[in-house]
This record gives sequence, structure tokens and C-alpha cells, in this order.
Amino acid sequence: MSTKTLADYDFEAGEVLLLDKPLTWTSFDVVRKVKNALRIKKIGHAGTLDPLATGLLILCTGKKTKEIDLIQAQEKEYAGTFRLGETTPSFDLETAVDMARPYAHLTPEQIVAATLPFVGTIQQTPPLFSAVKIDGKRAYEIARNGQEAEIKAKTVEIKTFEITRIELPEVDFRVVCSKGTYIRSLARDLGVALGCGAHLTRLVRTRIGEYRVEDAFSLEAIEALRPPRPEGEASPRRPRIERPRTAPNRAGLQYYAALQADALAAKHNHEEADSASTPLESAPE
Repeated sequence: MSTKTLADYDFEAGEVLLLDKPLTWTSFDVVRKVKNALRIKKIGHAGTLDPLATGLLILCTGKKTKEIDLIQAQEKEYAGTFRLGETTPSFDLETAVDMARPYAHLTPEQIVAATLPFVGTIQQTPPLFSAVKIDGKRAYEIARNGQEAEIKAKTVEIKTFEITRIELPEVDFRVVCSKGTYIRSLARDLGVALGCGAHLTRLVRTRIGEYRVEDAFSLEAIEALRPPRPEGEASPRRPRIERPRTAPNRAGLQYYAALQADALAAKHNHEEADSASTPLESAPE
């Protein structure tokens, strides 16, 4: 963590603020939260993170908003997990599995070898569940209406595609890439190359240029810095309601929320079963 504390920032004059984005929050959620908490007039983010991704989100305030394009253009680094043998329409956990194929026959050598064609300057097709615009509409709006659309491939550069752990069906990775690269698309393309399908189950953005997630603040730290309401200023007519972090939001996380609910229910049922199977202690004679 940087030695500079939040109290040292002058947000109105202009600052580059590093945030560790929580799971299920949209990038806009974070911007709005920080803007309201710190009462910043001018603020924006330098590079969107999907709701199911965590990690480094850079916010620029005041005069520093002029640097957003420059920061966005810098290379990105990610770490995460692919699940082999299953595909989803969104290429991640936002939508349900739509196809399953055998994967157990794959060797570590085959998996590593399959990454090699994706290193360098390549053509990549963004996911339909993305913010890419098609005839003036966001692609994810078209996808969530059950419609089909053609998305054109774009040129991106992947400088590093490293496999860091293999415990089938899970494969961990580290990727260093250019602006505009979709890691979800990389999951899909690797699955196609291996012949078994794949989707993204975990993603953390660890770096943008020289900015690192290790130096980022949490939203809790931002909230703790919320200034007191000026004396005489009227309170809001109704309290602001924060969305639960595991609840579906406007980005469309119904399937992920259902997975979470199923996991919690399974844990609850397991605990009840353990409790029922535990013999009661006999009363002393």
C-alpha cells in the first residue's frame, strides 16, 4: 500500500485513486459510491471491469480526468481461473452452462501448448454479453433479449499468457495484454483450441501500466473518509439503499446469484444433516 493516505488527497483539485473493486459491483456502482461518499463533483474511471471481476479500478477526479484516455491505453495484467469442459453464452458465470464436453484426457503439455497461438497480435471477437455497440445498442442488451447479433473481430495484443495451475477442470492463468482485450473471449478461444470448451470463473485485474492492485484502497476505506454533513444542510428525504453485493444488479447476474443461493442452501442443509446425525449426550446417572 502506498504511504499516501486518503486524507492526503485533494480530490477536487485532481487525483488518481486506485480502488479494489468488489465482486458483483459494476464500475459505475463504484464511481457513484465514491462520488457520493466523498462529495466529488468531477470523477470517472479509467477502464471498465465486469461485475464478476475484482481488482484494480482506477478513478480520476478533478483535472486528472484529462488523463483517463492515457491510463486506459496502458497494458493490463490479469489473473484468474478458467473451467474446462463447459461453455456458457456469456463466457463466464453470468449465464448458465449450455454445453459440456469431456476434458479429463487433456495433459498439462497440451493445455500449455494451446495457449501459444494466442500470444502476440491476434484477432479477437468480443463476447455478445459486452458493452460493444452494435447499430447504436449495447451488445449485452441484445443478448439479454435473446437476440443474435454479429460482432466484428478486433486487433489486440497478448504479451503474456501463462498457465500457473492445472487441477482439472480448473486452470489458473496470468495474462498481460493491450487495451480492449476480453479475457472471457480468451477463455472461449482456449476452450475451442482444446476441443472441450471453457469459461471464465474468476478474474482479478492486478495491474494497469505501473498502477498495481496492491496499492489500491477498499471501498470500506473510502466510506470511512466520508465527511460529516455541513451544519444546517438538510438530510436526504430517504436513506440511500446500498445493493447487497451478492444480489443481481442491472448488469444481469441472475445465474450467478442463483449459484450463490444454491451454495448457501447446500451448506445449510449439510449443517442441519450434521446436527441431526450427532448423538445427544447422555444425562449423567
